[in-house]
Amino acid sequence: MDLNHLYFVQQCALMRAARAADALAHSRYQAAADRIAGRIARFQHAAGAGIVSQAGVR
Repeated sequence: MDLNHLYFVQQCALMRAARAADALAHSRYQAAADRIAGRIARFQHAAGAGIVSQAGVR
């Protein structure tokens, strides 16, 4: 699985959600981004990667 590609596709979906013309389109793009985030998380968990905290990261 290419995580870089998944991150790219997720970011595209988030950008599309942000500029969606209506609530339905926003919901669809947001749902797609959420599904992709789930795939990324499952892959990382299966690979033994823990949750990385963004606290203090600038």
